[in-house]
Amino acid sequence: MLDKEIISTRQNADQLFTEADVEQSIDNMATQITARLEGRNPLLLTVMNGGMVITSRLLSRLDFPLQVDYVHPTRYGNETSGKALEWIRQPPATVKGRTVLLIDDILDQGITLQSVVNSCQDIGASEVLTAVLLVKLIPQRAGLTETDFFGISTPDRYIFGSGMDYKTYWRNGTGIFAVRD
Repeated sequence: MLDKEIISTRQNADQLFTEADVEQSIDNMATQITARLEGRNPLLLTVMNGGMVITSRLLSRLDFPLQVDYVHPTRYGNETSGKALEWIRQPPATVKGRTVLLIDDILDQGITLQSVVNSCQDIGASEVLTAVLLVKLIPQRAGLTETDFFGISTPDRYIFGSGMDYKTYWRNGTGIFAVRD
């Protein structure tokens, strides 16, 4: 049975960005990514699970040869705060010598994304770039401090929708929402 909290969280959430806002930001990201990576044979690595939505929406907008794979680190599970990083699937050996674009849903503290960047560099990627749909506006991050490409910046609130989850739910939310304080 579905927890009533999950339903009420969505019903009471503040919508920060509409689906149209999200689509426009993805268009802008695709333009920037194309300008930087076209002709470079990049490997796009989706950071699961959050990165799957933004990756799928970006792919049809990137009209140049590329390959896609995924990594699966996790720090949150069914919680709303991060714990120690656990690898479900590490970066593949095919990153060696390649330009790698990591695609994730959000840059929050940057701990998970920095770990993935470090792992790709350790394997021998020639260049590791990062793209996220959302960057939280926070004064200091414990990990990666900025991304190469991003769509939207937002205040430091608990965000869900467009790939981002609330206790593993609402990744499918259209637009971007914040849990009401």
